[in-house]
Amino acid sequence: MIAKTFPLKKIEPANLVQQLSRSRIYQDYERAFGKTTKLPLKLSSIDMLRVVDHVQSKYTGPFCIILARTREKCEACLRVQHKLTGIDGSDTRTLRCFAGFTYTSVPVKWDKRVIGFLQTGQIFLRTPSARRFRKIATRLTNRGKKLNLARLEDAYFRSRIVSPDQYHATVRLLEIFAEHLSMVANKIALQPSNEDSLIVRRAKDYIAGHQFEPIKLGEVARALNVSTFHFCRKFKEATGLTFVAYLSRLRIEKAKLLLYNKDLRVSEIGYDVGFQSLTHFNRIFHKLVGHSPTEYRSRVIETI
Repeated sequence: MIAKTFPLKKIEPANLVQQLSRSRIYQDYERAFGKTTKLPLKLSSIDMLRVVDHVQSKYTGPFCIILARTREKCEACLRVQHKLTGIDGSDTRTLRCFAGFTYTSVPVKWDKRVIGFLQTGQIFLRTPSARRFRKIATRLTNRGKKLNLARLEDAYFRSRIVSPDQYHATVRLLEIFAEHLSMVANKIALQPSNEDSLIVRRAKDYIAGHQFEPIKLGEVARALNVSTFHFCRKFKEATGLTFVAYLSRLRIEKAKLLLYNKDLRVSEIGYDVGFQSLTHFNRIFHKLVGHSPTEYRSRVIETI
């Protein structure tokens, strides 16, 4: 009851996404994705969706590069982003912009919340036509855009064309990667921080050393020689999580790794990571991961 008297400290999506973008796994994937697909890839936090990013990838489409110098680009990008991430943005969305280019946004989640999006596209799913370009050129010139139409037309027809099946497979790869990033985000959130107080650092060390045992809140407080009330307040202020929630996340992260081993039964894993009943393990796992342990095992084995 004590923990409920303190407001939950929210982990800022922008900070978490920024750490993800600097992670080795994201940077390696971004390079591999670009070299393999020749498509741009951007990881954006939900806080940055109202801002048009003018930083261009080496794989940015030639048509988009030209329009990036005009106001039309800003307006078009904002409209596309709004549609891609509209409502809660909790599902993958694909759409076409006014020029006929296809864009896709794949949500990256932490704690069942969308914290950012993997975005790619700027491609045609069918061969562009001269008739379609004339309509686009007319739209731009009617709005007073001073463009070199010959150069724009050349860029338009040099843009990537990808078959629907190939693009669907590419999007599926991004969805799998988004799930991996969600796991990395959870690990980042659980990592000790240099900003943690001495009490919180010692608490995290104690919990890490006893996470597979049936430890209780009072035990940790006594080990730190502080009151339960003081420990609850300091720990939640620093982590945004109660002691029980933090311990559960550590155990579930370990369980997710053990589920890759098909020789271990789900019940064994639940008890090995510290849960006292299979029912409790299944309930907490589903709450934090969105799938039962058995469902999660099937999904990860499919990707191996």
